[in-house]
Amino acid sequence: MIGKLISFSLRNRLVVLLIAAGLFGWGLYSVSTNKVDAIPDLSENQVIVFTEWMGRSPQIIEDQVTYPLVTNLQGMPQVKYVRGVSMFGMSFIYVIFEDDADVYWARERVSERLASANRLLPEGAVPTIGPEGTGVGHILWYTLDAPGLDLGEQRAVQDWYVKFALQNVPGVSEIASFGGFQKQYQITLDPNRLAYFNITVPQVMAAVRTNNNESGGSKFEMSDIGYIVKTTGYLQSAEEIESIPILTQNTIPVQVKDVATVQMTGESRLGIFDINGEGEAVGGIVVMRYGENAAEVIENVKEKMNEVAAGLPKGMKFNIVYDRSGLINEAVDSVRGTLIEEMIVASVIVFLFLFHWRSALIIIIQLPLSVAIGFILLNAFDISSNIMSLTGIALSIGVIVDDAIVMVENAYRHLAEAQHTEESHG
Repeated sequence: MIGKLISFSLRNRLVVLLIAAGLFGWGLYSVSTNKVDAIPDLSENQVIVFTEWMGRSPQIIEDQVTYPLVTNLQGMPQVKYVRGVSMFGMSFIYVIFEDDADVYWARERVSERLASANRLLPEGAVPTIGPEGTGVGHILWYTLDAPGLDLGEQRAVQDWYVKFALQNVPGVSEIASFGGFQKQYQITLDPNRLAYFNITVPQVMAAVRTNNNESGGSKFEMSDIGYIVKTTGYLQSAEEIESIPILTQNTIPVQVKDVATVQMTGESRLGIFDINGEGEAVGGIVVMRYGENAAEVIENVKEKMNEVAAGLPKGMKFNIVYDRSGLINEAVDSVRGTLIEEMIVASVIVFLFLFHWRSALIIIIQLPLSVAIGFILLNAFDISSNIMSLTGIALSIGVIVDDAIVMVENAYRHLAEAQHTEESHG
């Protein structure tokens, strides 16, 4: 079989050259379209379900949230196992699927189960599916450098402007905000005043909830003009909250300020984000979507940051604290340099030992062609260009060179013997 293949190749050199040129062109295209990352993604094929029910102990979270969800999510097709973690005010469920299961198909199956699981959970506990990212999806971290703004104002800019803009970048699954204070109005009740006015905490909560609302009416026409009727009732300041009436006693309304104090403050935090020991900072984490090209997504995010920076408050700018593109470029450049060096050294050694430029040319052509075919296979199996895959190609150069040297030297020896035989008979 091999002899026939060699004979066919010798008789049809043009066909062999055309096939080699086609493979080399296809390989160059595969190199340009291959996904680039620094490290291979070895994380499990999982879907994360997150449920927040603040103020509850881990045991309550385990009994009323985690356990019902874990039992409900079991038994789905292609599920290996389900893990549950309970902590203060939060529950995490990790649904691990088989490696060959499509991640978006898996998310649909989990969503269907969660639709029926909501009836098993207490009021206020709403499970949500995490972003379609992986364990190595954190490709870029940034902070907002704004000396003139406090942490609450910086977090507001991050949550209501920067986050929404960067989430529109193709390939980005989520922008996770961190640091600072999330502003909120806090009502601190006085138990003695509540007892004096005979008011309960649910009454205060109901009064605030009822007065923080808008309702629409209909419309009426006058002089051929239609007017829309609606009430504007959203609370916009601490003074408006203080003026909310809870109930009326002896024709005198009891307001929130009579039983509580209202102030603007930040949401309770479980930790802080400090950068280089210089103090707290506000920023975000760019989470890449499953199966995307890390180098391309990082470049697109940076371009979007330049657009977003034009709308930031005066003096505020982005400060990138972690950028995987540097590691990606260094890893790819290192392995690429190694490949080029190996190809040059192997060709020079073959030329010096055989002292035959045509033999060296065969190896020079064979090495880049083999690497190009390797990238075709990488794309076929959806493997990114990372340290592991590129190092494997670099190591295979030695095998390719050994094979080429043996074949070329053997052919050279047989040709030399045949020529010597002809000269002897002549």
